[in-house]
Amino acid sequence: MSGGTARTVRAGRHTVEVHRPDKVLFPKGEGGAQEYTKGDLVDYHRAAAPFMLPHLRGRPLMLERHPDGVDGPRFMQKNTPEHYPDWINRVEVGKEGGTVCHTVCDDSATLLYLADQAALTLHRWLSRAGQVDRPDRMVFDLDPAGDDFEAVREAARLLGELLDELKLPTALMTTGSRGLHVVVPLKGHQAFDDVREFTREVADALAAAHSDRLTTAARKKDRGDRLYLDIQRNAYAQTAVAPFTVRALPGAPVATPISWDQLDDPALHARRWTIADAVDQARTRPWAGVMSRARALGPARRRLNALRG
Repeated sequence: MSGGTARTVRAGRHTVEVHRPDKVLFPKGEGGAQEYTKGDLVDYHRAAAPFMLPHLRGRPLMLERHPDGVDGPRFMQKNTPEHYPDWINRVEVGKEGGTVCHTVCDDSATLLYLADQAALTLHRWLSRAGQVDRPDRMVFDLDPAGDDFEAVREAARLLGELLDELKLPTALMTTGSRGLHVVVPLKGHQAFDDVREFTREVADALAAAHSDRLTTAARKKDRGDRLYLDIQRNAYAQTAVAPFTVRALPGAPVATPISWDQLDDPALHARRWTIADAVDQARTRPWAGVMSRARALGPARRRLNALRG
């Protein structure tokens, strides 16, 4: 890591200035959590860019920024500040009473610029600019009551089996926090309300079949010790953490795609990979072929109705 107050990084046709690259964003912590600087975050994004960008291009982003590191205040940024370079793409989307101009990360230079802005976690829309009301991703968030990853592992197997019966392709991702995301690629034919209704029907069916372990109760007080099948991200203007993005937690864990085979690895947990080794996992191409198998939901809905009798 170079010293000084700034460092310039070339990315494609653009040069990004990294201010205070030695600034610690992730301090050393309990349990042996490693220290990482802004320069380390930039280096990670440079290496991870080929794997991250396919999941970011064309999508409105919400940026989780921590200018003073994970121990300082955070803020969620939707609108793109006017001082952002004009080569960074934006998309204006409607909201109640107006519009929001979201940042879109279409290239490596933008990814590095956002790292310089201490945008630690990139939260992406499940739809793309030009068709923001029609998602091409569906996400189930497996959220345990505590830090019980075995419950997450079990829920993922059950959900994966059900979605397989519905002939829907699925991809698994650690969240970098406590749980897993199960992601389904869609053709983008249905509106958010239709997709959300379908995910609720799937989650309700699974929770009803395993009511001692799973729940769709939105209120924590109604869940008890059961794992929450969260489908709330499947709505207009909602977001989900992007694949290979860094979480604002000690040790810089990364939301990391995995293969279904890796679900059986006893060493697996939600924070298994960090910025030190997530690119090694990315190079194994754990989602190879899955995202190109997008489906419409009509046939899956008919199969679900048949299963429910």
